[in-house]
This record gives sequence, structure tokens and C-alpha cells, in this order.
Amino acid sequence: MPLHQKKGIRSILAHSQRMCRILISLHLSRRHQVTDKDKLDLVHRDAIHVERVRKEQRHQKLHTEFSINPHRKLHVLPDKPMYRRTTEEIPEDEDFIKAFRKAHEVPTKKYSMPLTESQEIGWMSTPLVPESRQDTRFNFFRFMTDVTKHHEFGQRTQN
Repeated sequence: MPLHQKKGIRSILAHSQRMCRILISLHLSRRHQVTDKDKLDLVHRDAIHVERVRKEQRHQKLHTEFSINPHRKLHVLPDKPMYRRTTEEIPEDEDFIKAFRKAHEVPTKKYSMPLTESQEIGWMSTPLVPESRQDTRFNFFRFMTDVTKHHEFGQRTQN
């Protein structure tokens, strides 16, 4: 067993011994009268400690794999401007790139139907009427009338 794992086990054991002592003292302090049968001898304390260590080891889980959540936006920060470092060649992971692009798509391209109430508003965002420059209902161009001619004449004479 490597040294760093032994240190980890030792620290876990020391921590669980401390917790066991605290629990026993709390149990004894809750009762006002301490009798001879409430006092635990060394064998009982060791049994409680061994049981606690086994329980901690049974529920302890070591995570060794790490992956970036593709559904969360990743903010890449650049280096400092004057920092000189040779660029490293990193092989591209095609699965990660596909998942990353899928996560950054517009919701209408990701899903066939809206998932929330707020997505229902504006889900169909294509215009109902085709855009046309000749359609006067939506395009308001400037027209020269006698009022606008008078106003332009007034501005020219002031300058």
C-alpha cells in the first residue's frame, strides 16, 4: 500500500476515534446520573470504534474519473498578455466536441417541443408574413410633405 494511502487511513482512524469519544461523552452527559454500567470499558470502546471504522469504509467511495459537464457553459479564460509559453498540442476528443456543441445549441434545435412554460413563448419565432420592402404595413419610409419641407428649410437657414 502506498504511503499516501496509509496516511489517509491513519487520519481517518484518528478522526473516527475522536468522533467515537465525542459520541460516548455526549451519550453519558445526557444522563444526569452516571452509573457503573454506563461507563464503558476499553473492550467496549474498541468494539464501538471498530464498528464505526467499518461503517465509514463501507460507505466511503473514491472518485477517480473526472469529466466536464457538457450541459454547462464553459468559460475559457486567456493567459495574461505578457505571458510567454509554448503552445501544447492537445489531441481533440470528438465525443466531447459533439457534446459541447450540442449543449450550446439553441433550444429549438435541441428539442422538438418546449420543455418549460417560458420556452412556449417565442418557440415558433419565424415570421408569419414574409418580409417585403414593398409592404407598407411594416415599412415606414420618409415622405416629403409640405411640413417636412418647411422644417428642412428652417434647419438649412439656421446653419
